[in-house]
Amino acid sequence: MNTSSLKISGMRCASCAQAIENSLNKLDGVKSASLNYAAEKALIEYDPKKISVEDLIKAVEDAGYSVIKDILRRSFSVQGMTCASCALTIEGVLKKMEGVEDAVLNFATEKVLVIYDPNKVSVEDIIKEVATTGYILLNPEFLTEEEEPAEVIAVLEAKNRMLLAWKLNVILMLIMFVPTIFSLSNSMNLLIGIVMLVLAALVIFVPGYPTFKSAFGSLRRLNANMDLLIALGTLSALSLGVVSLFIAVGSFTSVAAMIMTFHLTGRYIETRAKGRASEAIKKLLELGAKNARILRDSIEVEIPAEELIVGDIMVIRPGEKIPTDGIIIEGESAVDESMATGESIPVEKKKGEKVIGATINQMGLLQVKVTSTGKETFLAKVIQMVEEAQGSKVPIQEFADKVTAYFVPAVLIISACTFILWFIFPDFFISVAQYASHYLPWVNTELGLFSRAAFASVTVLVIACPCALGLATPTALMVGTGLGAENGVLIRSGEAIQIMKDVSVVVFDKTGTLTEGSPRVTDLYALNNTKEEDLIEYAASIESGSEHPLAKAILGYASDRKVKYSSPDKFKVVTGRGAEGEVGGKKVLVGSAGYLSPYMTEDADKIFKKLQDAGKTVVGIGLDENIIGVFGIADQIKENASQVIGELKSMKIESLLLTGDNRRTAEAIASQAGIDRVFSEVMPDDKSDVIKSLQREGETVVMVGDGINDAPALAVSDCGIALGTGTDVAIEAADITLVSGDLSGVIKALKLSRATFRKIWQNLAWAYVYNVIVIPVAVLGLLHPVIGVSTMALSSISVVTNATRLKKLDLSD
Repeated sequence: MNTSSLKISGMRCASCAQAIENSLNKLDGVKSASLNYAAEKALIEYDPKKISVEDLIKAVEDAGYSVIKDILRRSFSVQGMTCASCALTIEGVLKKMEGVEDAVLNFATEKVLVIYDPNKVSVEDIIKEVATTGYILLNPEFLTEEEEPAEVIAVLEAKNRMLLAWKLNVILMLIMFVPTIFSLSNSMNLLIGIVMLVLAALVIFVPGYPTFKSAFGSLRRLNANMDLLIALGTLSALSLGVVSLFIAVGSFTSVAAMIMTFHLTGRYIETRAKGRASEAIKKLLELGAKNARILRDSIEVEIPAEELIVGDIMVIRPGEKIPTDGIIIEGESAVDESMATGESIPVEKKKGEKVIGATINQMGLLQVKVTSTGKETFLAKVIQMVEEAQGSKVPIQEFADKVTAYFVPAVLIISACTFILWFIFPDFFISVAQYASHYLPWVNTELGLFSRAAFASVTVLVIACPCALGLATPTALMVGTGLGAENGVLIRSGEAIQIMKDVSVVVFDKTGTLTEGSPRVTDLYALNNTKEEDLIEYAASIESGSEHPLAKAILGYASDRKVKYSSPDKFKVVTGRGAEGEVGGKKVLVGSAGYLSPYMTEDADKIFKKLQDAGKTVVGIGLDENIIGVFGIADQIKENASQVIGELKSMKIESLLLTGDNRRTAEAIASQAGIDRVFSEVMPDDKSDVIKSLQREGETVVMVGDGINDAPALAVSDCGIALGTGTDVAIEAADITLVSGDLSGVIKALKLSRATFRKIWQNLAWAYVYNVIVIPVAVLGLLHPVIGVSTMALSSISVVTNATRLKKLDLSD
């Protein structure tokens, strides 16, 4: 299955998001599609064998919306052209490339403009393709006049529509007061009424055109949205204004204009607020370096960072950003990795260590070999994870989606029923209005029954707000996941946020999670008259084929002792127990006491128990069915492990230790950390069974791990947390990744998840309560339509604003 994220334009409310989601989910080959209305992005999981990205885009367009493509414009110098036909050849080749939108070549200037989608084709691909025709493209450069981001354009357009509406509305209001100041003839009053109608119509149909376009588009697709409510409300009010010119009914001309004006004002504020909510992705995108300095034939050359390829040697001076991920081949420095980990203290880096793109070299001159570029870099993967999380849904949102789907049709029915009920029960409604008029100055008791019924019906239309429901969850999710990314907590899905608030048990792996993961040999016992050097050679030779931390400890010990070793023959790993192979034609076994039990002697058993009682991991060496030696290996507990466990206890969350190590070692580590419950000597395949047994006891379980052997447990737990210092397999299996590998990230993840979910609850509660209260009040005719549309806009704005308050959350406390 592939996952694609599409940027959608043309959505006007939560009902639009629902319509797009439904269209995508109906497609054969689409496993799931979820749309974040606040981020205006659709996240689609699909089978590329059955359906393509183009099919997904077409489905969105068929639903009446459009997809914003990530288009770049580049200019290249062209070498090798001799005539105009050469230009046509190059243009033809470029236009046929997938991902190239257009190519225009100017033969006179020998330059070609290429408009392309960087997600489908790279600069390198374009150069290579043209090279096959015998021509050379040089000096690719961005055009100096870059387009404004879509979000900026959207805010600007919303602002211009709002300002135009207000300008026309002010003129309308001034004209409306003329008859109250001056005594005018009937013909003049009629003229003023007509002028007011024209101005109101201009407000409704000029700046309000997108609203009407969206409204009638949704009607044509039989998917009523909020714009339809506004369109019907303003048209109804405007129609009454026309009718009032001929018969004695209340004129709602100014009301029609004010409804649209306040609606557009709300749209503008909401668009700006949504932009602030999605700042996390923008900040991440801005982190990358623009240029890179590389060595070409021992000469420094500056190139655009996106043209780096794996193997390039970058030169990074103090104070400069590291352009992309790599490994240091020369130099030492302190690197500010706060953009990745959220930790402000620089990290010391030396030759052979990895560095992350977009982090800052603070002190020394570094030469770094590029190990990944483009979508394979750490920063690109972080952006992808955040985008996927923002495109996902929290389970609680499912109910809100169901309500939204039926909301607008229900409001249309309620509005129609309101108009009818005023004629069926006039005495009841009039008596309520008479009483309320003493307290609410906008309740006009002098209006006729028809005007009052229309007044209430229009108010119901414009006051109802599905957008608050649609924005409640995604805005909080956007801000929460963005804040997490800034603090080194990468949340993969919205579901993880809901689960984390109910966590009752956190299960920790030992090696590399609760401990430093860099064990070292502390004890060595040679048995059966074996020389220590021979013992180390046998052990190191077998362990040279393993990536296990204990293997690295033995190899490091061999290096320190300057003992040479060779690669083993017939090497085999016995998962969770040890490894075996042949060294110099002899069968050698390296592993735990259980693995070597058939060869256990009394002396060896005493040594095993002595080291285990000291809380050390014990590795035995077997040769020719004899135990010839024992290594004692110790791993230091992480500095803040006990503090983290203490904080979890204060949050009434139980901590458990789950390890394949022996009980004595496990209990010694657990005691240092403050963990009371231990599962030891658990095989990797059985770790998931322990998680399942806890879940059967009714616990909500979080698993924290870093290794390949933790992946099954991470996947089966209610929420898996992987340390970013661990393996890719573990990170892929987890729901949350802690970039720095610092255990305090577990507390950050819990605090962030709880705070985010609290905002979601607040937003949903406000959205539901708002609609439950205001719609009945509007039915009774106790709210003015202008007040109605103002509160409708305010409800959406308040939801977004409340979500953005999450940014103030301090995760370091």
